[in-house]
Amino acid sequence: MSSNSYGLGGTEVKTDASEAIMEIGQNKTLLVQKLTNDQAIKPKIISGLTSIDDVFENYKPAVEVDFENSDGVESKEELKFKHVGDFGKKGIINQSKYLSDLDTEKDQYLKVVKQLKSNKILKTALADPDAKEALLRSIQSLLAELQQG
Repeated sequence: MSSNSYGLGGTEVKTDASEAIMEIGQNKTLLVQKLTNDQAIKPKIISGLTSIDDVFENYKPAVEVDFENSDGVESKEELKFKHVGDFGKKGIINQSKYLSDLDTEKDQYLKVVKQLKSNKILKTALADPDAKEALLRSIQSLLAELQQG
């Protein structure tokens, strides 16, 4: 008997190396969500979908998302998924103005933090209690001017 024998009911399926889906690692979490607004009345078999792109093209998954900014103002955006890459961080951020603005703001804050950490004059001023107090007064004064204008 050869080493390539199969049991009853077994079907050999060759893997398609062109598909970009990998097995989910043990340390990952899979989130499942409905990505269409249409409620299926009864299951419908769709044949001829031979690739992931075909499935995306047929079902056109999309979801409406409500965002709320720090002032409590709400906005609604629709996220569309045309390929697997749209589910990643960049794919979602690129199609959302709200998330794109937040990402830009985050980058700006990170630049400020980097500047503050590498600014030797500021570090020296913060180490001296008198200089630190003078700096805080200056910042509070600037904030007061900005709030008035």
